Amino acid sequence: MSTLFTRLNTAVQKRVAYHRTVAELESLPLDTRLDLEIYSGDIPKIAAQAVYGR
Repeated sequence: MSTLFTRLNTAVQKRVAYHRTVAELESLPLDTRLDLEIYSGDIPKIAAQAVYGR
């Protein structure tokens, strides 16, 4: 039973990290995002790659 809670806790922590990463990337000024070649449509994919490794 404890492994279930561990897996759930890990999943929740990753989901929180994903949403935090998306929010941080979206809060960057547009010129900074463009300099880094981060386009608005790519933000969810970049966050997923950073958190989940996909």
